[in-house]
Amino acid sequence: MNIYNHGLEQVQANSLPLTPITFLQRTADVHPTRTAIIHGSEQFTYAEYLSNVNRLASALVKRGVKTGDTVSVIAANIPAFLDAHYGVPMTGAVLNAINIRLDPEAIAFILDHGECDVLLTDTAFAPVVKKALAICSRQPLIIDIDDRQGPGGERLGQLEYQELLAEGDPDFNDSLITDEWQALTLNYTSGTTGNPKGVVYSHRGAYLNALGHTLVWPLGEQPVYLWTLPMFHCNGWCFPWTIVAVGGVQVCLRSVAVDQVADSIINNQVTHFCGAPIVLNMIMNAEPDKLAQLPRNIKVMTAGAPPPAAVIKGVEELGFEVTQSYGLTEVYGPCVVSEWKSEWDALDCDQRAALKARQGVRYQTQEQVDVLDPETKVPVPADAETIGEIVFRGNTTMKGYLKNETATADAFANGWFHSGDLAVKHPDGYIEIRDRAKDIIISGGENISSVEVEGVLYQHPDILEAAVVAKADEKWGETPCAFVTLKDGATISEHEVIEYCRSHLAHFKCPRTVVFSELPKTSTGKIQKFVLRQKVKALFEEAKFSMQG
Repeated sequence: MNIYNHGLEQVQANSLPLTPITFLQRTADVHPTRTAIIHGSEQFTYAEYLSNVNRLASALVKRGVKTGDTVSVIAANIPAFLDAHYGVPMTGAVLNAINIRLDPEAIAFILDHGECDVLLTDTAFAPVVKKALAICSRQPLIIDIDDRQGPGGERLGQLEYQELLAEGDPDFNDSLITDEWQALTLNYTSGTTGNPKGVVYSHRGAYLNALGHTLVWPLGEQPVYLWTLPMFHCNGWCFPWTIVAVGGVQVCLRSVAVDQVADSIINNQVTHFCGAPIVLNMIMNAEPDKLAQLPRNIKVMTAGAPPPAAVIKGVEELGFEVTQSYGLTEVYGPCVVSEWKSEWDALDCDQRAALKARQGVRYQTQEQVDVLDPETKVPVPADAETIGEIVFRGNTTMKGYLKNETATADAFANGWFHSGDLAVKHPDGYIEIRDRAKDIIISGGENISSVEVEGVLYQHPDILEAAVVAKADEKWGETPCAFVTLKDGATISEHEVIEYCRSHLAHFKCPRTVVFSELPKTSTGKIQKFVLRQKVKALFEEAKFSMQG
């Protein structure tokens, strides 16, 4: 008989569901007068933040919202969105944060597929939301958010957000969370072909990943966190819960433009922010007078795309401290980090930047991350050369794709979540992305990493941004085609770009073609390579057909 199986049962006194919404009650109890949110001229203490959250939850319950309902939000990074990250889950409902850059058809699909019951919508996005509502079959309760710091806009519902809060009870403290495996949020992946997939998060997973950030990123006693990362993206990588857990200040920002970011950093003495490498590159190339005013030692977590070492080096020369992380929507945002080791401090800046550009090792809160051979499904050797697929297994992996059992089963094949990202494993166990599987260029039977070529292009002093995709070639099958955006005032030729690459790379890896243009990006700053692949086809294959005709 196992003596530990008797008289030691789970009861309410020793077992409550893990959920990130408990962080707010704790911080408001300990620091009620501390500033929680800054939004332009508005500020909210933690006591006020909790009161608004309680009112939101109470009002939604009075309006009939119940466990398993879906409450969607289309909004900029504003206080009401932060309220929703706590108030909606308190009711047992699921928060569905929708990308503000989507077209009406995509929004309509999400509202229908996610079975939206309530829609909180920022009036700034009324034109596209109005079209989406006309297309979709759902008839949700519409709550307009008329943000005082925003541009205004048409009201689509019969109730404004502040009016909804006025219906609620500031002392409401019911929690309808009975199981930590309950669905917490619904996040749709950006569909490049076909409809997006709805990724479902659990309370347990978000709780763990939110705390995981505090273990891998030095947040300090009272961080001032700037919202350069969209809250709709993986629920802001779980940071609406992380920053509250440590009693930090969240500085809202309606849009990410270099002057607004710089001014907010300066005016609010920001200590931390997150963003894709493209955001870092934007800041690095801001006006010198703005850069001179920025505080030193700002801590930055970057993810979303493999960062070129040159960008990390450039930003750190400005006094920023960069932490590279990696993840996907399906794993709650970042759950792998390029953890720094003190023995690397003595290396030169180029070596340090190269080490920081690696994706790294798993968070303490994600049980297993590995790189597997796509054919044999066994781990690749840690030789920094053999390419395999990054896979995940653990508690900060999604519940699955909503109403898509086939896609869920495919993603979880062989007991792992399959990322689709290709990487190598270094001798010290750190992983480094080589490409998305679909972005690897196969030229004359040789695999070429577009990420590696892009890293060299970013080192060129006249190049602001770069992306590399495959171009069809009769002889080689595929060759690299570089899309390049130059810095203001710079003028270099295609030949000069190619020669620069040839001086830094094996010749077969170098671009054979260079296109000078702006780069298409998602709302989170990722370069849309599928758009560039279409552009390559239009530019070269159609031109070839025209010449043959």
